[in-house]
Amino acid sequence: MKRMPVVFSGHGDPMIALRDDEVTRGMAAVGKNVIEHCGRPKAILSVSAHWSGTGTFVQKVDEPKQIYDMYGFPKELYEVSYPVKGSAELSDRVLELLGDDVSVNNSWGIDHGTWTVLVHMFPDADIPVVQLSVDTAQPAEKCFEIGKKLAALREEGYLIFGSGNVVHNLWRVEWDNPDGTDMTKAFNAYIIDAVKNGDDNRVIHYENGPDAAYAVPTTEHYLPLVYCLGAADGDKAEVFNNVCNLGSMAMTGFVFG
Repeated sequence: MKRMPVVFSGHGDPMIALRDDEVTRGMAAVGKNVIEHCGRPKAILSVSAHWSGTGTFVQKVDEPKQIYDMYGFPKELYEVSYPVKGSAELSDRVLELLGDDVSVNNSWGIDHGTWTVLVHMFPDADIPVVQLSVDTAQPAEKCFEIGKKLAALREEGYLIFGSGNVVHNLWRVEWDNPDGTDMTKAFNAYIIDAVKNGDDNRVIHYENGPDAAYAVPTTEHYLPLVYCLGAADGDKAEVFNNVCNLGSMAMTGFVFG
């Protein structure tokens, strides 16, 4: 088995779980390429924007529950099933690598930040998944450092996966806009340029980017990219799903290594 890549994906509107479009086909292509070029991951460590707060936590449970942590959507969305197993082996390695920086917390599960994307990337739900929380109380530099400590997992057959959005502003969503605003496009282009050129500092200190306050009004959707950047350990990135929609969302994804 080859060294696993690191994947960051935008997830946006939860209805993406049911769609067949340019974005979901991009997600599917990433999963297919991972398996073809690197082999099937032993398990996936998912850093989802939807498990965030103070502290870094990892799950350690044999059968994590699927969480429908969204409200007001059609019945069909709540019928999407993604019944993955957990991986005690992966959980233990995360505990070993992060030491005092992490503790076990099984109060959460596999949330829609994870399953709405993985249902397209790995539709058979046959790869175990363990979630790691996003610590929004820490500066981005700390999230980057945690990512770097986790990079060793890649040599052991584990896929590190981040789910969030480069631009995510629910207060400024334009539901009838299939494109992005000028502000969304400017910040998205700025981050893509930084990631592709290996300018980690510019990604970590995103607040210096154009219209950063609009693009990242809260950090939980942005920080999964920073964890992934740390885990990438300097590997070059390929961009997928360079798509902006709903005015204030960027679906941009990166595959590192």
